[in-house]
Amino acid sequence: MVDARTTQSAATLSTAIHRDKAHSKMTEGYSRHWEQNGEALPDDEDARNTRKQKYGELVNDYYDAATDLYLESWGQSFHMCRYPRGPENKEKATARHEHYLAHMMSLRSGMRVLDVGCGVGGPAKELAAFTGCHVVGLNNNGYQVRKAADMAKAEGMEKMVEFVKGDFMDIPFANGEFDAAFALEATVHAPSLEDVYAQVYRVLRPGSIFGVFEWVLTDNFIPGDPAHEATRSGVERGNGIPSLQTKAVARAAMQSVGFELLVTEDLSEKQDEIPWWYPISGDVKHAKGIKDWLLVIRNTPWGRVGVKLIVRVLETVRVAPKGTLKMTEEFITAADALIDGGKKGIFTPMFLMVGRKPDA
Repeated sequence: MVDARTTQSAATLSTAIHRDKAHSKMTEGYSRHWEQNGEALPDDEDARNTRKQKYGELVNDYYDAATDLYLESWGQSFHMCRYPRGPENKEKATARHEHYLAHMMSLRSGMRVLDVGCGVGGPAKELAAFTGCHVVGLNNNGYQVRKAADMAKAEGMEKMVEFVKGDFMDIPFANGEFDAAFALEATVHAPSLEDVYAQVYRVLRPGSIFGVFEWVLTDNFIPGDPAHEATRSGVERGNGIPSLQTKAVARAAMQSVGFELLVTEDLSEKQDEIPWWYPISGDVKHAKGIKDWLLVIRNTPWGRVGVKLIVRVLETVRVAPKGTLKMTEEFITAADALIDGGKKGIFTPMFLMVGRKPDA
């Protein structure tokens, strides 16, 4: 799930841009899902239905454009997390968030576990190392699959994790093949939560557990409210999401495909000293360490101006492909929408559901 996390310094940005020139078309192509001839397309349920039908193109365009920038600034785990200990290193807080999921799922050594929408493999490697399980990462973006495999090999993790290209709407594994499955802020990209959860249910053995952190609209969201709808649209557009769903829809989807719901918990409701959106807020007072400080400062008003200026120059001299500035602006708008949704309490990126497939 991506936003202004991807804005960065000149040197870092230049490195990311040069890394894979084949992705240059994607930096320009993503906006076609939201506008035509420079004019915004209507953003209503009809538009969302159209995006659902083209979810594969939408999500791949998004991550082809964003992945390298994301890696440079946010790290290998493409998700938000809690900060229950107050100011601390984001990397530690991220790992704790992933360990909490493993704990709630009772993952253990020897399990064969599916990571549904694995990104570039950060959580897969962390959970494999933490629990001793073998994780199979599934991802429909070929570039991310290659990056995940290369980084796992470079880190000596290739025997504990593997990565497969495939659509989670049609999971390319046999019925009952896995002992557990998890999804970390990935199934929000699905055109139907019920359909993707049904696929996960199918490939799990009876008695197995599925844990998911879902991006959803909370019970405070008021359909038709202009301010709430604008926030929803900003989150969707800035993060490659066909259509955000509500907590109620997510819960119903889990139950309708057959899962026994063991846990439903919105971690954003915890009374933490620091909110989950702090890294994209530009609030440097909470940054812990130089790496986190550099991440947060990019999202200050002056930091954003600087990033856009750098990108504009790089694009003008053709170091950056055409459309890079446009994508940078998309990320910044997304960050604002995420923060707004968090402050209003109408959106959460960490609605945890843990479901069990009944015994045969």
